[in-house]
This record gives sequence, structure tokens and C-alpha cells, in this order.
Amino acid sequence: MTATLQSSTGAAHSRLLGIGGYRPERVVTNEEICTRIDSTDEWIRTRSGIGERRWAGPHETIQMMAVSAARKAIDRAGIDPAQIDCVIISTVTHLHQTPAIATRIAAELGATGAAAFDISAACAGFCYATALADSMIRTGTATTVLAVGVERLSQITDTSDRSTAFLFADGAGAAVIGPSDTPGIGPVVWGSDGDKADLITQSAGWDELARRDDADGVAGVSWPTLQMDGRSVFKWASYTVAEVARTAIERAGITPADLDVFVPHQANLRIIEAMARTLELGDHVVIARDIERQGNTSAASIPLALEALAEQGATRPGQLALMIGFGAGLVHAGQVVVLP
Repeated sequence: MTATLQSSTGAAHSRLLGIGGYRPERVVTNEEICTRIDSTDEWIRTRSGIGERRWAGPHETIQMMAVSAARKAIDRAGIDPAQIDCVIISTVTHLHQTPAIATRIAAELGATGAAAFDISAACAGFCYATALADSMIRTGTATTVLAVGVERLSQITDTSDRSTAFLFADGAGAAVIGPSDTPGIGPVVWGSDGDKADLITQSAGWDELARRDDADGVAGVSWPTLQMDGRSVFKWASYTVAEVARTAIERAGITPADLDVFVPHQANLRIIEAMARTLELGDHVVIARDIERQGNTSAASIPLALEALAEQGATRPGQLALMIGFGAGLVHAGQVVVLP
């Protein structure tokens, strides 16, 4: 007779318990960007909505920024770091293939023995991590999860590329996610469109850095940087991703009128406003526009924007917020959450 396996069961629901963020010390203005490219402050603001962004200094590493954001989230959640039994780090700018930076972050925080791993889902990474945490808690494979989005995009930005030099920035955002008696995280709507993967990509693989031209000994490639077909990405995000957001609202069992807050990935202010129009959000809905002062921080942008709204007093605990991330891959993910 074949034995029957047991499966684990966990909490009925999960929720965000605390949010934290870290913004690098250095503020980079549009005027500074324009010393490297032929542009103006007005052109950058009109095209992207960005007025300034943050770039990390030498001491502001992926680990340092993630730990700083996580400590704020842990403090706001009112838990001991030792209670965290899983750490998920979403990043595309930890430049070591192994070990995962999540293991070092868990150790520094004091989450002794916690499961720890990195994921690569670009600008949708925080929503991916939130979905994983929700599933883990409800299936009983974890009780308290730390989800962090952290990027140092300035190190892979071509500061002479007029189409991208002004977009990317650095920072970290974190959330502690734990069990709940009532629903706090709605069903995730996620997916990918690999046929469009070339719209946002790295200019070369890390392996190509080691290549040399046998004839003259000159390096075959320069340091890999981000490249993007901005116009095509804008069209995809404004319409396709907006429909994903609509589906996330429906699967959460609510209507756009029930939403209090809209927190999309902070890629471009025009994309944010186009999505809001497509969703027909009411005037009462608070819309995150952290892009204006932070730039595009990929996986960190949504938790940073959530923290900013809370610190400004624009949101309050218990409100319903739609998070939607989208980016390189092309990948997308979104869910409705109850604010901590």
C-alpha cells in the first residue's frame, strides 16, 4: 500500500504588517543629468515626470540599503527579527551570481536559520515577492516573511544615453508579511510576455566582459548597461498592464470605486496617469507619484512609494491599495492589499 503524504497548512490569510524604505543620500538633479546628455530639465520632466533621483554612494551597497529598509519595516511591524522565517530579495543589480544576497541580509538582520533566496522579476519583483509570501504563509511553509525590493541601477546605467540616462535610480523598500484572521492580500495576477523581452534588456551578458579580441587584445564590449525601447514599453504598460490591474481588482472581489490607493511601479508619470485613466479611478483615489523625486528604482519603487504616502499622511492603515508592477521580461504582477 502506498503511503499518503501529509501536506502543511498555515494561516487562513496574510497581510502586510509593516513597510520600510531606504533612499540613498545623494540627490541627482535633472541639471546634473544634463551635463552628460543633450537635454533640459523641462524635457525630462515632460517625458518622464522626474525632477530628481537618488544614486547610491560606495558605502550604500545592495546589502546595506536592504538591511536599512528591512529594519524600518520590522520595527513598524512590531516583531522581533528572529520571528522572520523567510527572506525574499528581489533585485537585478546584485552582481554576484552566488551566493544569494538574501542569505547575508537575513544573517545581518538576525533572522537566524530563515529560508533566504533572491528572485529576478525586474520591476514586478516586489509584487512577485508579496505573492510568494502570501502563498507560503497560507500553506504553512512560513509564518513571517520579509520581502525586499532593492536596486542599484545607477551602476548599470549609461549616463551618456539620452533615452535612459535620466530614468534609473537606487533604493530599497521592504515589507514584513504575516498571518491574518481576515484577507489582507488579494489574489495575484501575474504573467510574462517573452516575445517582447528585447524591449528592456542588458546591453551584454556579464560573461562578455571577459572576452578579448584575439587580433588586437582590445576588450570586446564595455560594461553592460540597460537599454529600453521606451515608446513600445509605454504602449504596453498603458494598455496591457492596465487590463492586468483591472483583473486584479476583479479577482479581489471589489470594484475600482472601492479602491483607496493606487501604487503602480514608478516607471514614468505619463504611464501612471494613463493607467489611472484607463481604470477610471475616482478623484478620491490617492495615486503614488514618487517617480517625481525618486526616479525609477525597479523592484524598490512600489514599497518606497507606499512608505512615502504613509509618511506624508496621504494614506492610513486599513485602506485598500492596488499594487501593480511591470518591467523587463516583459513581466507583470499585481494584487490588492490592505495597508498596514
